[in-house]
Amino acid sequence: MADHQPPSAEAITNGVTSHPTTQIAADTAAQHDLLPKLIPQLDRHLIFPLLEFLSGQEEEAGLEITKTKYELLKTTNMTDYVATLWQEINDSDEIPEEFSRKREEVLQRLSLFTEETSKIDELLVNEEVTSKLRSDKVANLKFLEQEHGVTAGMVDLLYDYGRFQYDCGSYQNAAHLLDQFRILSTDNDKVVSATWGKLASEILTTQWDSVMEEVNKVKETIDTKLFNNPLAQLQHRTWLIHWSLFPFFNYEPARDLLADLYFSPAFINTIQTDCPWILRYLAAAVITNRSRTKNTSQYQKQLKDLVRVVRQEGYEYSDPVTDFVNALYVDFDFEEAQKKLGEAEGVLKGDFFLSATADAFVESARHLISESYCKIHQRIDIKYLYPSTHPLLPASYCTKHHNRDLSARLGLNQDEGEKWIVNLIRDTRMDGKLDYQEGTVLMNHPANSVYQQVIERTKGMHFRTSVLSAAVAK
Repeated sequence: MADHQPPSAEAITNGVTSHPTTQIAADTAAQHDLLPKLIPQLDRHLIFPLLEFLSGQEEEAGLEITKTKYELLKTTNMTDYVATLWQEINDSDEIPEEFSRKREEVLQRLSLFTEETSKIDELLVNEEVTSKLRSDKVANLKFLEQEHGVTAGMVDLLYDYGRFQYDCGSYQNAAHLLDQFRILSTDNDKVVSATWGKLASEILTTQWDSVMEEVNKVKETIDTKLFNNPLAQLQHRTWLIHWSLFPFFNYEPARDLLADLYFSPAFINTIQTDCPWILRYLAAAVITNRSRTKNTSQYQKQLKDLVRVVRQEGYEYSDPVTDFVNALYVDFDFEEAQKKLGEAEGVLKGDFFLSATADAFVESARHLISESYCKIHQRIDIKYLYPSTHPLLPASYCTKHHNRDLSARLGLNQDEGEKWIVNLIRDTRMDGKLDYQEGTVLMNHPANSVYQQVIERTKGMHFRTSVLSAAVAK
């Protein structure tokens, strides 16, 4: 028990970790490192995998990271591992007496907890007993007290034992005990704490299905039990946003669910108010979601919302990832977008949560650059760009972008550029055709008639008017 240690970065990310491949990429990642902003929002056990990842990024800072791990875990019950860290820091083969003494104390407390909770633990795994339990916790406690001699103090021991196991690094046992405690306890504050503890335990054991169940329970608790305390709601939502990053980028089925959660009014307001740096992760999720989602309208809505929020929060927070979104969709500056994409790749590879998605991000971002470029130009040379006088662009823009190498813009050679454009037109179903002899792509941008534009803009007017009338009537 005392010899447990927190999981490594590879254990959390299924062994998929990446590192900046050049010194420039490493410097860019270090310049935009979010670790100082993430650490205050995470439990100490959740911080450990991030430090492990950092030690792989900055080998020359190994001793400082080891000292940080020691300070992080020295108050826990993982005495053997903490002693090992002390030996590394002090370059010693000897272990101080205080570690051996604390180890004995941990083992004694473990034995005592096991003995004191054995009765109630056996009852709660007995199907004959659990089948008689109902949703009313008060009635359940009364039943267990009358029939089996269970007291409220014995229930509280489950909570204390669960926390003890968590501090020992025995996260699976901690999750089991805290879940049992929640079944019976009527102490709302401790039940909320137990829910957070179970969420952390499930994250550290990478039980992602259970993690998502706990995320929903925490969200429900925030909405229902803290509704009269806006400041507490803000803080708890901030914590949940940060803790949810673990399943967000390590569990594929959670990606859409958590993206919807982050874009919900309450949570996007929390991000804008308390943690705008989360926009990096939201932008990465939306952009990489391009090739995954089957719901085009939902993706376009998320992309539109992302652009709006990134634009609004530009004064508060920016990094190469958000700058890429701003350059492409706000400024329509393709050269700047390509520049920021190169920087963003280094930032993502240096981020614990995003390192495994760096390649997918670059691939999807290239698609978005090409798609946006094709939408605002009518004639594109595979090797050189000859933008026409598109009605959405001034002539100065077209002159500025004359004779730019498209392949270089995407980081591809000319042959790869041709295949890229063909695949893009096919995948996005854009109205365009490729002339291999001329080496050009002709895009068809039929202009909507004025009548059609009026119809499109007014077709939802009746519904919106009805909603507004109903709101005023209240």
